[in-house]
Amino acid sequence: MSNIAKVLSGRQDRGEGVGTNEKAIPFNKQDYQSLKQECLAKGTLFCDPTFPAESDSLGYNELGQQSPKTRGVIRLTNYLKELCSKPQFIVDGAERTDICQGALGDCWLLAAIASLTLEKEILERVVPHGQSFTENYAGIFHFQFWQYGQWVDVVIDDRLPTRDGKLLFVHSAEGSEFWSALMEKAYAKLNGSYEALSGGWSTEGFEDFTGGIAENYELNKAPPHLFKLMQKALTLGSLLGSSIVITSSRESEAVTSLKLVKGHAYSITGAEEVNSHGRLVQLVRIRNPWGQVEWAGPWSDNSKEWSSVQPEEKAKLVHLAEDGEFWMAYSDFIQHFSKLEICNLTPDTLSSEDVSRWNYNQFEGDWKVGSTAGGCRNNPATFCSNPQFVIKLEEEDDDPLDGEDGCTILVGLMQKESRKDKRFGRDLNTIGFTIYKVNGYFRGRNNIHLGPDILLRQQSIAGNNTFTNLREVSERFKLPPGEYAIIPSTFEPHRKGSFILRVFAEKEAAARFVPSIFISTNVIIITLGKLGLVEFHILWIKIQKYLEVFKKHDTDNSGTMSSHEMRDAMKEAGFHLNNDVLQVIISRYANQQYAIDFDCFVGSLIRLEMLFSKATIHLCCVLLSFFYIYSSFIHSFIIIYHLIALLFHLTI
Repeated sequence: MSNIAKVLSGRQDRGEGVGTNEKAIPFNKQDYQSLKQECLAKGTLFCDPTFPAESDSLGYNELGQQSPKTRGVIRLTNYLKELCSKPQFIVDGAERTDICQGALGDCWLLAAIASLTLEKEILERVVPHGQSFTENYAGIFHFQFWQYGQWVDVVIDDRLPTRDGKLLFVHSAEGSEFWSALMEKAYAKLNGSYEALSGGWSTEGFEDFTGGIAENYELNKAPPHLFKLMQKALTLGSLLGSSIVITSSRESEAVTSLKLVKGHAYSITGAEEVNSHGRLVQLVRIRNPWGQVEWAGPWSDNSKEWSSVQPEEKAKLVHLAEDGEFWMAYSDFIQHFSKLEICNLTPDTLSSEDVSRWNYNQFEGDWKVGSTAGGCRNNPATFCSNPQFVIKLEEEDDDPLDGEDGCTILVGLMQKESRKDKRFGRDLNTIGFTIYKVNGYFRGRNNIHLGPDILLRQQSIAGNNTFTNLREVSERFKLPPGEYAIIPSTFEPHRKGSFILRVFAEKEAAARFVPSIFISTNVIIITLGKLGLVEFHILWIKIQKYLEVFKKHDTDNSGTMSSHEMRDAMKEAGFHLNNDVLQVIISRYANQQYAIDFDCFVGSLIRLEMLFSKATIHLCCVLLSFFYIYSSFIHSFIIIYHLIALLFHLTI
């Protein structure tokens, strides 16, 4: 399917709700209900051919076939009923204590799952109802995850890795409960293997379980209103996580003197204020997925600080902290922890009318070498060719956390297929985005692509702090009401990739992609039955104009111009091209170095001119084929001269 066809098909699917949580797309085209009914009809248990019980599903390096970590590991071939006499999917509801870490370094994922259990409505979006080991059991289960703008339904069998008769990876403290282990397997399948889940940030799991957008805070630079922000996020159902950054691999999982684990992902489950000695103390509640190691400092379990709190208040807060959870002062939190991660939810995540919601806009795009892979602003010759998106902010926040008026937005730029590529040693692109104020003539116009006269002469008003090679970069901004252009890019030019750009706003915000409509302001209109001297004169003047344009954009006098300069040259010649059309033209006319000489430049313009004439498609093809055959510009011009005369003689 062509790229244009894929885009049109995708738009139609989205219009019909395909890719939403209610109409998730079957991953690997495996339909859960059909496969389950087929197994029940045959009296067999499901065996997943797309994620088999083989070493490749475990991993490729540290969990590869010859790795010491996989010795003695068995992928169950007789399903969980052979491991446990009475396995159960969920026992008395999914709880945070159901998630115990195994031999896989995916504590970031377990912290996200633990936070997920705090919001039953969110959990039910990921773990569909009606699954069990008793009623209509067929060895098949399914889970739903958000992936790059759409929800997918992942089917698995229930054969899990074991060693010495015990589950190797995540497991429940309740030995007969398996929902968390099966969910981990489904997520491993989605990402290619179990090993692909090793190492990461909780926000990635948060986003894939909710479709939300994450933001990160360095706690040594915590803004003064961060505690209030945490409280507000928790009341909105947002998922929060934190960790202590390590400086070397030797520090990984090291336990501090106050019983905090370095390099380990924790989930934040509460933020409250208590009266102590006549003053309000800010406390945060934190959960360790391990469950056994807890904070031993002030406000920890049974610490002396609790004696200063009224019994009823103490009973309420202590009761809320389960095994593996602990309270600590917010001041200690920002001192001992390094990062805070918050995943803000999309408007459709929670159905409750008691919570406010973000407004949400999402776009998909591509960086294509030679047309839209322009790199950051350090590359002035190519930067303006990057995709552009516009957001219009009209209403200011109702109750700003920092007391300052403005419009709060969250912008997230995510590149696709990050974990699957780890197996092949592929590095992520270094990505970021820049925000410009849209002023004057350009404001409110749908078909304007901001060029170098604006983007290279006007300072950006915002953007992410640094370009980075993470799956997603995101940041919170407060901007005055107005219209803004967001330009996502890789740091270096000529780096291909696909991305989604998402914008969350506290108030209603209109957003749009900035296409360049395929128009011409200089179409040749010839009304005579043949091309005489007057018509030839018009054509010759046009060729001279094209030569002037070409020389202007051939900045180094090399006789060629780059494909990124092509857009502006086309625009000056009278054509505004959208990215798809520009990519086709560049693919046809540019050389291997993505350079375009004068013959090819004129050839592409003549092709565009003819597409807007009254010519028939057949005669256009004849004209272009002659142009392709004759490499000399003079010969090509003579051929074009005679064909245009014949063309208009036949079409008038």
